[in-house]
Amino acid sequence: MGGVTSSMAAKFAFFPPHPPSYTVVRDNSTGLLLLNRFHHRENVEVLKLPTRKGNEIVAVYIRHPMATSTVLYSHGNAADLGQMFELFIELSIHLRVNLLGYDYSGYGQSTGKPSEQNTYADIEAAYKCLEESYGTKQEDIILYGQSLGSGPTLDLASRLPRLRAVILHSPIMSGLRVMYSVKRTYWFDIYKNVDKITLVNCPALLIHGTADDVVDFSHGKQLWELCKEKYEPLWIKGGNHCNLELFPEYIKHLKKFIATVERPPSQRYSHRKSTGVQFEHSRRSTDVFETSRKSTDRREKPRHSTDRPEKSKSHQNNVDVFEKMRVSFDQTERSRRSVDCIEKSRKSMDLPLEKARKSVDVSSYRGG
Repeated sequence: MGGVTSSMAAKFAFFPPHPPSYTVVRDNSTGLLLLNRFHHRENVEVLKLPTRKGNEIVAVYIRHPMATSTVLYSHGNAADLGQMFELFIELSIHLRVNLLGYDYSGYGQSTGKPSEQNTYADIEAAYKCLEESYGTKQEDIILYGQSLGSGPTLDLASRLPRLRAVILHSPIMSGLRVMYSVKRTYWFDIYKNVDKITLVNCPALLIHGTADDVVDFSHGKQLWELCKEKYEPLWIKGGNHCNLELFPEYIKHLKKFIATVERPPSQRYSHRKSTGVQFEHSRRSTDVFETSRKSTDRREKPRHSTDRPEKSKSHQNNVDVFEKMRVSFDQTERSRRSVDCIEKSRKSMDLPLEKARKSVDVSSYRGG
């Protein structure tokens, strides 16, 4: 039964771009791997990483000469490295961090098929690469999970006690909760973030748009309330699911957060107290909470048989749930233009890319 629901979730919940937006090529003169859409630059490496599930995922590692933190970025659905690459470059420059981004199994040029369990193996392979290939310490790593990427991010974060920080960008409480306002976790649900976030011991920044029509704003609020070590959240008034990078407060708040978590804990506290920042409470500002929208999706009636997977009626109900999830996911995820969203965000960052690039003392940086 579990295998059936896992395969249904894999089929209905994942939307890798088809065709992929890039290919991986090997430079004849240097022997280095490159993404075909982008020229080689000295501070960027393209990698192929084996996972414990037997797949090989593609990753990019971007090095910043002044970095003291490394961001491990898990992107959202309906996107791949080719679409995210230039945003990754900008984030590395603006935030002064090293950044490792990767494609899930079945996304881009990564082998295998998308599934919840494969994404867990994928982020583990990326984390292992940081430790073994770059000597990155756990306490210097910031995990960043966007939308679907909040699933593998929180799964890994719940098992790493010494992480520097976690950033959740338009996160989901769970796969089923995106569709229905259920109050408990069912055995067939996927990405049970609402249960795992209480196991995370490092500072957590939550970012969500109040007008998100794909993952309701209530997901970010609920996850923030469950955090052990809350940081001032960023609720972007009017922001939707794929345009948060357009707002100037996005990059400003990320800079402030990273500057805070890079300080020793004792200095973080004194800094928060002196500046009046409420680390444990949401700031009262123009980022006004909106009343959680009631979903236009039809709510599933309570089903007593969900707790009895051995019965055929339960199996049929599970199929019905995932079929509804498929239709709703298909309408929301496929209707939005993820590439356009990323392109708009990339062109509208707080600092122009060209200006930021010139401000970094690395002659190898170039337009991306």
